[in-house]
Amino acid sequence: VLAVPVLFKQALENTDMEEGKSISLRCELTKADAAVVWKKGEATLQASAKYEMKQKGTVAELVIHNAEPEDA
Repeated sequence: VLAVPVLFKQALENTDMEEGKSISLRCELTKADAAVVWKKGEATLQASAKYEMKQKGTVAELVIHNAEPEDA
């Protein structure tokens, strides 16, 4: 069986943030419920009070709470 690769239908876009607020980053994939890993540089982000990961169908979302300049 030939596996079809998961691709971005809509990739992440640069988003302005306001310090101390929450910001949401979204991307859309070609395959529903595909495994998504969020990274900052080489570091894999883990769900925490700061980072909230959501996924519904083909849309994956990362919410960064209490955004800081270091989150750029």
